[in-house]
Amino acid sequence: MSVGSLREHQAATIPHPRWRLPLLGDVLGINIRTPLQNSMEIGKTLGPIFERDVLGNRFVLASGADMVAELSDESRFAKHLAPGVASLRELGGDGLFTAYNHEPNWSKAHNLLAPAFTKSAMRSYHRTMLDVAGELTEYWDRRTDGAPVDVSSDMTKLTLETIGRTGFSYSFDSFERPRPHPFVKAMVGALSHSQRTTFVKSSALGRLLTRRADRRNAENLAYLAEVVDEVIRARRDSGETGPEDLLELMLRAAREDHPDKIDELNIRHQVVTFLVAGHETTSGALSFALYYLSRHPDVLAKARAEVDEVWGEKTPAFEQIAKLRYVRRVLDESLRLWPTAPAYGREATVDTTLVGKYPMKVGDWVLVLIPALHRDPVWGDDPEAFDPDNFLPERIRSRPAHVYKPFGTGERACIGRQFAIHEAVLVLGTILRRYDIVGDPDYRLKVAERLTLMPEGFTLQLRRR
Repeated sequence: MSVGSLREHQAATIPHPRWRLPLLGDVLGINIRTPLQNSMEIGKTLGPIFERDVLGNRFVLASGADMVAELSDESRFAKHLAPGVASLRELGGDGLFTAYNHEPNWSKAHNLLAPAFTKSAMRSYHRTMLDVAGELTEYWDRRTDGAPVDVSSDMTKLTLETIGRTGFSYSFDSFERPRPHPFVKAMVGALSHSQRTTFVKSSALGRLLTRRADRRNAENLAYLAEVVDEVIRARRDSGETGPEDLLELMLRAAREDHPDKIDELNIRHQVVTFLVAGHETTSGALSFALYYLSRHPDVLAKARAEVDEVWGEKTPAFEQIAKLRYVRRVLDESLRLWPTAPAYGREATVDTTLVGKYPMKVGDWVLVLIPALHRDPVWGDDPEAFDPDNFLPERIRSRPAHVYKPFGTGERACIGRQFAIHEAVLVLGTILRRYDIVGDPDYRLKVAERLTLMPEGFTLQLRRR
């Protein structure tokens, strides 16, 4: 079977784009910079399941609520490393995000790191999150030229600094640098390269055409590894027990010969995974939330009023973050419209049939297109509209299960979900309490894709309250 999903004998039953070319496949109208948004447009015409062929690589995308509900059944399906994710193994190896299900380091690392995301552990990160949010506002307050702030860039600084300090007690000095840390540039380069070359490199011609880009990517990967190795080496060589963070959990297991210990190469893979995934997705979520707040004055006013009432003028305690229920709904709704990790693969672990129509053998796989799932008719007559009340408890109860998947599904779902939510709500509350935010009225949302999603060119004018 070619790189793809449902068996070839099912091709006649699954729609595909009209103009399919010999050898090239469904490439007409494709922009290699926005493949996900291309797929969303195709799905509007072809429906909740369709196939695409790109240079001989066939894959099926599904977004129907009934299909995703079945694909979420852990007794029949498991995570599949879709080509775009598998290509990131150059970056993350057998880390939590890019490990194959059969690789032992996945379950070992999951067992080791799960305690770092308990409620008690989350409470210990709260002070650092407050500190980094305070550094963001100080950075913004130091601006004297009145120029708008680049939201995505500054949210990336904030989230990288947060995961660096909480996870590995390492500072990137994000708000002291005139330009983003080179780690960010290398990371963005590696993610973009992976997305743009995944299918092109499946042919000899494609590999020839990408040689120069491959060399640049190799340099980016080497730099990322160098930074992470420095973090690990500094802790290991200190000879002292470090703070109770993710890195300490892994190094301690190695020192004490724990049954779930992982070797130093895999520790690097886990650190890279958390530094990249732990900040890239949250920065996008914050950026989209701020975009929608700037476009909806009524929502902005309601969210600010809640922050003023719940927090007042005091530094918010850990428990007060979860009390910003409306701000949380703003975040959830932003992730509904633009889930920053926008797709995941699911493969059959038994011979089965999807929604009674599509036979699947063991190993066949489907790519869940999350933004299309989040626009399924179960979300109402106008699923494109931004409405935080979609996440009122009564509305959540009225919808089927498995129609909201911004963090993936099953045992391989995002381990840091609660960390990301706490951080994002805290940061949104901090910004709303301190500033009036004004967006450029002429800006039209442009979504950049580098495996994750991020608003591109989005700025805000800030005014101290």
